[in-house]
Order: sequence, then C-alpha cells, then structure tokens
Amino acid sequence: MIYFPPLRHLLLPATIFLTAIVFYRSSFGVSSSLPSFVLHPPAPPSEGIRIPFNELQSVPLPANATENHIPPANQFFYQSYQSSNQSGSTKSPSKPIEVPALQVLWQCPVQANRFTNHIRISAIVRNITQVPPDPLKPENRVFWNPTIISLPYWAENQYLVVSRIVTEGHHQENVICEANICYVGPEEYAKAGEKPCKEEDLKLLGPAGGLRCASAPMGLNVPPTPAEQCHGKFLGFVDVPGFHDPRVFWSGKGEPLMMVNTQSRYACFGLWMIDLRSLLPSLQNLLASSPRHPSLGPLKSYPTLTELTRNPASTRSSIEKNWLPFFPASGESYIHYDLSHPTNTSIHGRTFAKLLGNGFTTTNLTDPLELPCLAEDDSKEPDPAKRGGTWHQATNSLRLILCNRSDLKCKASNDNTVFFAIIHRKFPNYLDLPLRYERYFMVWSATPPFSLLGISKHPILMTNETASGWAESENWSDDPVNVETVEKYQKQHHVRSLSNGTNSTNAWSMEPYGGKEFWAYFTYTVSIAYAWGRGDHEEVGDKNVGYLDDEVVLAIGIDDKGQGFARAKAADLVQCLRACPGRAEKDVG
Repeated sequence: MIYFPPLRHLLLPATIFLTAIVFYRSSFGVSSSLPSFVLHPPAPPSEGIRIPFNELQSVPLPANATENHIPPANQFFYQSYQSSNQSGSTKSPSKPIEVPALQVLWQCPVQANRFTNHIRISAIVRNITQVPPDPLKPENRVFWNPTIISLPYWAENQYLVVSRIVTEGHHQENVICEANICYVGPEEYAKAGEKPCKEEDLKLLGPAGGLRCASAPMGLNVPPTPAEQCHGKFLGFVDVPGFHDPRVFWSGKGEPLMMVNTQSRYACFGLWMIDLRSLLPSLQNLLASSPRHPSLGPLKSYPTLTELTRNPASTRSSIEKNWLPFFPASGESYIHYDLSHPTNTSIHGRTFAKLLGNGFTTTNLTDPLELPCLAEDDSKEPDPAKRGGTWHQATNSLRLILCNRSDLKCKASNDNTVFFAIIHRKFPNYLDLPLRYERYFMVWSATPPFSLLGISKHPILMTNETASGWAESENWSDDPVNVETVEKYQKQHHVRSLSNGTNSTNAWSMEPYGGKEFWAYFTYTVSIAYAWGRGDHEEVGDKNVGYLDDEVVLAIGIDDKGQGFARAKAADLVQCLRACPGRAEKDVG
C-alpha cells in the first residue's frame, strides 16, 4: 500500500511563500524578460497592435484587441497580391471585366423598363403566414421583416423563419418557427419536398400558395444589453426593450447565426451575434443528428450574445446597423461595415475587417488602391423628382461558384468563386419617409483582398412587384400580357395609347388604365439563403455556398406591415452587372 503523509504541515510554509511573492511584486520593479507569476495580459504598446495581413490566418486573439489597435502600414496588407517588375513599379491586376470566369456576370438578356429602369425577373413574391395547422387560438398579430434559412435535408421541415411583430409603442418582439412551402398547380411545378396547397393554406396565403409555419411560433428573446452612449436625439433609445432587425444565416462552418441590432456597450446601438442553437435547443439536437456525419454539430463561435466591434474606436457611429458578414472557404469570418465611397455624407468609404474572435476585429482591410464602384450621381436617375437615393447594405452574403452544379466539368476555383449580397438604394418621399427601396446585387471576390467586382446595372423587381414613384401603367409597360390587356381597354374606352413613350405626367392622368395595379407601396429584402432541397450530399457546412443553377430564397418585407418571399436561380440574380473599375495603378519605384 502506498502511504501519503498528511499535508497540513505544508500549509504554513505555502502561506509564507505566497505572501512573499505578493510583497515582492508590489514593492519592486520586475524585468519584462522574467515570466509573470500572475496570469494577466500585458498592457498594449503605445503605438498599438500591428498585425500583418499575411499573418491573419493564424493570429491569436489579442488580449487588448479593442485598445490602441491601429492598422499596419499598407505594404503589410497587400504585398502578397502584387507582382513587381525589374524597374520596381507595380502593375495592377486585370480589371474584373477582363477576367474570363466572370463573363457570366456581365451578360444582360433582359431589357430594363423604359420608364422605371428596373429589370423584372421570373420569380413571384409569395406570402408567409405564422398560423400553423390546427391552431389552438386565433392569430391576430401582424408579422413583418422576415429572415429565412433552409434547414438540413434530414430535418422534418424545410425552413426556419424569424419575424418581427408589429407592436404598440417602441418595444420590439420577434418570433421563430419552422415552416414549409406549399405549391399550386400541376405536380411538375413542385420543388423538392413541397406538398400541394390545401384549401386552408390558400385561405391564409392566397392563390399562389407560400410559406407556412408548421407549428405555433415561439418568442425569441436575448438578454438585454446596456446602452453606454445614447445622447441628444438618441437618448430615448436607452429604454427601448427588445432587439431590432434580426438576420439569420449559416456561417461558413455550418453555424446557424443570428445578428441583431440592440443597445451597445461602446455606443448607443450596435450589432450583436449569437448562435441560434443557444436559443433553440431543438436546433442543437437537429444539427447533432446528421445521418451521414454523426457529431455534436459545429463548434459555437458565438455561444452567448456577443457584440461585434469596429477598430479603431474613432470609426464607430452612435447607431450602427446593416453590417454584412461573409465567410471565405478558409473557415475565417469577415464583417463588411460600409459600402459607399467617401463623399460629404460618407466619410468611411468601403470598409471591412476580419473577425478575430469574441467580437473583436482588425482594422479596415480594404485595398487602398481599389477604385470606387458605386455611382452617387443622380443626373441619370429616371425618377423625375430626382429625390437623391442613398446606398445601404441590406442582407447577409452567400458564396457562389460561377458555373452550374449540373455541369460535371464545373470545379470551384479562386477565379470563379465570389460572394454576393443585396444592397438597397433608398429613396425618400416629399416628407422624407421611405418611398422605395431599390434592390441591387453586389458581387465581390471570395479571396483576399476581396475586391469589388460588379453591381447590378439596373434595380431588380420580382414578377409581381411594383416601384413607387411611377404610375401603374409605367410599372407594367414591360409586361407583354399587361400591354395587350391595356390596348384592348384603350380601344374600348378611346384612351390615348402609351406606346409612343408618353411621359410620366400624362401617364398619371390616364389612370386607371385597365391593366395591373400596384402590388405594394414598397418592399425591401431582409436576407438571402440557398433553398431547401439540394440533395442528401449537403451538410450544414455547405449551406453558405452554391452554384448558378441553385435557387436562392429572398426574405422580403412589405410596407413595414407584411412579409413575403421569392425564390429565384442565382444566375438570374447576378446577371446584368456593371463591372467595377478594379485597382488603380501606382508606381512604387
């Protein structure tokens, strides 16, 4: 038998030893070369923490990442993406329009509406209802601002839907449910996993069918956060309970994430991230039950509500919103803060940073030689009021391989892999309230330095959408069926035809004109996700990447009091882009 003597006789020497250490460290200076007895991070250097770009893939989280974090010199950012000739000058790489793999982005098979300048694609906006089958009680609440992700192929239902509730007062409420799409028409119209709409479905969703919760929606709550710096006109934001503008999406690692806008620790309102599995235990169980790859599911990068930061602190605004995360194939995470190039109203220009962990970020990693891609000039704006639209980021991003999944020769590469997201151009009415949100698609490279490649030439409408600011007849002048209907009406009622390019004033004077009417005052897109039904080869880590022939679900808000969705092929969404100018040439010799 092994004998261990009692340790109580060591208690007094240990106490004396620890007391001596504390006295020594508090009374005498200690050389920085000596190891520390106490586990605490060192103070940041006065000049800040410098992290070269080529080390970001392996850099550990700095202990003081939010303090004195200044960017490295420009040569540290992009030295690995430049090639020097013998004279010492640096040549810019090919412009986006010259890259063969990107040619599909510049093709434009659809003509724009001659009045509104919109392109209309063949996908309709359909309704969403939170009323489940066999509800226990009537549902009188009004839902809006939906955000949607598809569930894994082994799930019982197809989609996860988070919606806001129209409330009395300023407090915010959000709900979540699993949902399914029902279809109308012949069986060949059905997509994978869809069931035909029943009579009850059509009463709730309308004649086109749509997306319906499979069970009663549950309240979605996150812990309240403090507002540290709400001053002046923002003082009332301190006491607004609940979170705003949720966005749900899959990370590149297969994490179901939700980003919300709520009170900030650093400003007034900021952006926070949390893994939905922390709020929805059933989702944790689902992701841990993959039939092909049993596991506990992806590790959580955001197990608790975590605020996303912006470095340096001087770049933060009192109210932050609409940040856009993106996830390269490497498994890293980035956050896109600002889009528009510097003007009198936008001091930042395009800015994005790498997420280092715990919400901390690097400073701006935008290529300093990248030329602006957004147009701020309203001189060509077709709206006769020239209201002056402003650019805003809108949705999360998706990674896209620019070839078809059905093509056996299709292989992902750095040249043919991009990110895309929806941005809005917001136009006000004469009371400075929202008149319309124009939907554009932005595409950028999926590899460093993540250069902007292209932006839609024309705003995009779904088949049944309309744009405020123009007459009904102008909105539907590009619809052949409607044009035929209008011509018959005009002949019967002796109304002057619009076929010769009648201007907006005359068009308004002829309403009603016997054709289609306005569908909604305005719509806006909240999130995008690849659609359910891409086969049993797809694991959660694949949810964020797709191909041109994959379908994308767009979650759409309607008039700030309704919700819908549309489903279109990725190829239709990223067609007809205007190529960005690329990088400026700079002689460093």
